Amino acid sequence: MAILTTHVGSLPRGDELAQLLLAHDHGQEVDAEHFEQVVQAAIDHAVQKQVEAGVGIMSDGELGKVGYATYITERLEGFGGHVDRTPAKDLADLPELRKKLAAIMGSQEFVRAACVGPVKLRTLEPCLADIRRFKSAIERHGRGGRGFMNAASPGLVTAFQPNQHYPTHEAYLADLVEAMRPEYEAIVAAGFDLQLDCPDLAMAAHTGFQNLSEAEFTKRAWQNVEALNAATRNIPSEKLRMHVCWGNYEGPHHCDIALEKVIDPILAARPSTILFEAANPRHEHEWEIWRDAKLADDKILAPGLIDSCSNYVEHPELIRQRLERYVAFVGQDRVVASTDCGFGTFANYGKIDPAVTWMKLAVLRDGADRASRQ
Repeated sequence: MAILTTHVGSLPRGDELAQLLLAHDHGQEVDAEHFEQVVQAAIDHAVQKQVEAGVGIMSDGELGKVGYATYITERLEGFGGHVDRTPAKDLADLPELRKKLAAIMGSQEFVRAACVGPVKLRTLEPCLADIRRFKSAIERHGRGGRGFMNAASPGLVTAFQPNQHYPTHEAYLADLVEAMRPEYEAIVAAGFDLQLDCPDLAMAAHTGFQNLSEAEFTKRAWQNVEALNAATRNIPSEKLRMHVCWGNYEGPHHCDIALEKVIDPILAARPSTILFEAANPRHEHEWEIWRDAKLADDKILAPGLIDSCSNYVEHPELIRQRLERYVAFVGQDRVVASTDCGFGTFANYGKIDPAVTWMKLAVLRDGADRASRQ
């Protein structure tokens, strides 16, 4: 059986789509019919390109969202204002590098709201529109392929939209569980796998929660996983995947929390499939942590074998070598070849050329085929 390939979810947005998403995010009037046409065309194109690249489990590219973590403010009540971004801890003392990265990756133009009131579901319509567009694209261009859709985990929402209302983190999470559950269940009811994006379990230690000690952060990671499990309690674990990462940017990453510090809450989460960074040079060595961990029999590992911060196109032999590390200790049927992170996490932000994205995904398929033949 050939090893399946997938990716983390977000794909590059074209200039026209990015500008429409940002305008809508900033409350500007956008022609609804034109927006629909542009988004649908982008998703159709993304599905076609994924099929051509041999992606086995494909996504809509999150092309109808301004970003993977902040899109929720359109769908939930209780958010407002704009909070200036705090530099990641590894970049705080490197202003020149921050300037260079901004020049290369673009500025983060999206709204960074805060939680300013009680959180509850405002409308499920944008989620249903995403589902409808992806279904349409899969039916026309997917060639029977399997699909997944992304959603922000409760913990991720708290990492990007800081709490300015609730008395405790737990209280904030409790309302997010109820507010996000309908989106999670709608995606699975539509026939897609649900991916919960969870950089709050690793990246947030040096970004959104950098004011916490390591022990405090670990406690928060457990709280976030408990919330995720509660929000997905009605969904079979085999329909769930989760993505854990340390940040999709080319910084030193010397302040990243070690995987061994957070592996226990990660493994306690309900999703069967775990996507994680394994090509990132700060974390590639941690394959040994996965090897030595007590993995439940239903856990499927989807290591990132492709770097999403570089326009280098990996050699398929490198993909094979990286992949075989994981096959050696969990078996071929419990490994999916994936990418470190998304290729277009926010509109107008990211350094990967769209053409390189498809080249990387095609090489991922080649490397997975080589590993399968071994």
